Amino acid sequence: MQVPLYQAKAEFFRMLGHPVRIRVLELLQGGPMPVRELLAEIEIEPSNLSQQLAVLRRSGIVTATRTSSTVVYELAGGDVAELLRAARRILTELLAGQEDLLAELRQSEMTGDVA
Repeated sequence: MQVPLYQAKAEFFRMLGHPVRIRVLELLQGGPMPVRELLAEIEIEPSNLSQQLAVLRRSGIVTATRTSSTVVYELAGGDVAELLRAARRILTELLAGQEDLLAELRQSEMTGDVA
């Protein structure tokens, strides 16, 4: 039985739903990185990073290459970077709307208007 597209999308977004995974993807937008550099940037326990990298690798969103004792991760494709840029644009718009609302609330507080 085939999974409906909306359910597959929900699973995809659930896979992205961890701050460490998002940070890894952001860092990998700059190009391939060895695990030791990811650890230095994210500052979490190696076992935690390993777990999160495994999730990303199983999903096919990142790939890993081993050269001697170094494992280097990279984005599997450019669409992930575009998705992260789209998320940034959406968040910017949402937060700008909240900033406008906050300014309006502060103004009404100062003038004594009850909205």
